[in-house]
Amino acid sequence: MVTIQELEIMERGLLAVNRAKELGRPILISEVHKMDTINPLSFFNIGKEHYCGERFFWKDPTDETFLIGLGIAKQIQTDQASDRFFHVEKEWEKFLEDCLIFNPYTEIAVGPVMFGGFSFDPHKEKTDLWSKYADSLFHTPKYLLSIIRGQTFLTTNIVCTPQEDPFLFKKISEERNQLLTSLQHKERINTAALLETREIKPEQWKKTVDGVVKELTEGPLKKVVLARELRLVFNDQVEAEAVLNNLFNQQHESFIFAFESNGDCFIGASPERLVKKQANEVYSTCLAGSIPRGKTEKEDQQLGQLLLNDQKNLIEHGFVVEMIKEALEESCEEIILPDKPQLMKIRDIQHLYTPVIGKCHKDASLLLLVERLHPTPALGGLPKDEAVVKIRQVEELDRGFYAAPLGWVDYRKNGEFAVSIRSGLIQGNEVSLFAGCGVVADSDPESEYLETSLKFKPMLRALGGN
Repeated sequence: MVTIQELEIMERGLLAVNRAKELGRPILISEVHKMDTINPLSFFNIGKEHYCGERFFWKDPTDETFLIGLGIAKQIQTDQASDRFFHVEKEWEKFLEDCLIFNPYTEIAVGPVMFGGFSFDPHKEKTDLWSKYADSLFHTPKYLLSIIRGQTFLTTNIVCTPQEDPFLFKKISEERNQLLTSLQHKERINTAALLETREIKPEQWKKTVDGVVKELTEGPLKKVVLARELRLVFNDQVEAEAVLNNLFNQQHESFIFAFESNGDCFIGASPERLVKKQANEVYSTCLAGSIPRGKTEKEDQQLGQLLLNDQKNLIEHGFVVEMIKEALEESCEEIILPDKPQLMKIRDIQHLYTPVIGKCHKDASLLLLVERLHPTPALGGLPKDEAVVKIRQVEELDRGFYAAPLGWVDYRKNGEFAVSIRSGLIQGNEVSLFAGCGVVADSDPESEYLETSLKFKPMLRALGGN
């Protein structure tokens, strides 16, 4: 295992202290080191003792990017509803002002990042369920393990004040090397047993679907996405490490994420990218319309063909494609879009899927794109604003971060956000799971209820249920 020399960070630390004194305010010092291969799950696990409640995990579907954060060097949070994307971006830019970044691997390593997300609807009345998460919440970790296209890096982030004791940097160096040494010890992970599965007001939810269907036949709304909750009770505290390991093995071709805050952990495996920005290219995913996987290869192909030819699902998918195209056009000079959807097959379900690529200005704002895209018709409905208002009125669930943008932004304005579906919130020995479906004029409440049951499956399985 690579250890990192103490002298280097001590010298850089003195530079940072002097700069902080000159400016009269704290500044960020960030240094990136290339490492031997490190198992990303092991790195998350070793943070349990000293950084529990201050960790995050991110993996994209292709394994191109892993980001695992331990500790909090900087937190950006707000519960203000208006201009929240702008506010977070400006605070991130301000934090990066005059910072000292030592990143000799700029072609590949991400350097300092902020990781986090936004609630689905900041105007929705907040409940105790999501009390540990602000409506906008991002962490810059103290230690960031990044694995980019197979290469491994460790980024150390320190916020240095004008009065900083230089001894801090010696302490950081020792702590960092101790962290790397502890990777050699295998952590014990306990698996809690599921005792009870409680559906939260299922009959009331079906009545809500029925009421919305009636409104859709009479008013301007075309589609409203309604979600519901499953509450699970276990015999012991649910450990995020165990759930993450199961998701990693069972839902590997998804965005796998975990985001801790004040003892709770939001965790999931989403098939859906909201937007990715890399230099002057942006990528988005249109994902709407679903059908179960078949028990045999033949049945699976038949179901897939059924979905590809189903007019209801094709129309629903078309709404998403059109909305995402319009949202990207404001920032992009060119949009590349296939003529028709293809199938995305994951373990329990297959979706209609259309990838979108756009060419934008290098300095285009990723968070502005997130704001324009959220929520897509697959998570909110159509028309967008009216659908969100309707959800706010009729849905009893406090969605919090469910179905909302979750992801990361680096210091060069690149990053990626997923739509945080197929997810759950771990709270001690209990977990809430969330699933939703698109309600249109000819929707049947019982069918929509069964669709949400199917969407609960990935997280249920990861938690030891059926």
